[in-house]
Amino acid sequence: MKIYTRKGDDGTTGLLYGGRVDKDSGAIELNGAVDEAQAALGWARSLCGGDEPMNPLIAGLERDLWILMAEVATKLENREKLETGRTRVSPAMIEHLEALIDDANRRVEMPNEFVVPGENQLAAALDVARTVVRRAERTAVTWDVDDSLVVPYLNRLSDLVWTLARVAEGPAHRTARGMNKEAP
Repeated sequence: MKIYTRKGDDGTTGLLYGGRVDKDSGAIELNGAVDEAQAALGWARSLCGGDEPMNPLIAGLERDLWILMAEVATKLENREKLETGRTRVSPAMIEHLEALIDDANRRVEMPNEFVVPGENQLAAALDVARTVVRRAERTAVTWDVDDSLVVPYLNRLSDLVWTLARVAEGPAHRTARGMNKEAP
């Protein structure tokens, strides 16, 4: 199988269940941002190590983003073909993120002021992933399709990734107040 098809050379891309749209359409911009978020999560996961409990958790989030991207890559007239939890974000997916946030919150005391990213490589990578997810969320607001849970999912995902970064830091969060003002 060839990796190139040449079909996109005209500036369009194919959608799930058929049809083509311009590569700079709102849906494709959103899926591009989500694709970047998925890659950023993959980078963070690579820093976990195979035995780290966070590794399979992040891999699950990456898989969920495929579901979200499938929904976004479907024309409005084909939305009835989407399957909740398989090609459409489900309420259960959002509830699962909330449960993960609650669990992570129990594992480490959360800071009560702004955190300075970079305490360790995993936490820094998770903070980068969080910012990319937030950008995807801002893009999703402009895509906003009735009955879609894409925006709430991305909102909870960014909250979860922020929380996971704090867990990765451990108990010693470096906060803005705790930084040395004399440092260059």
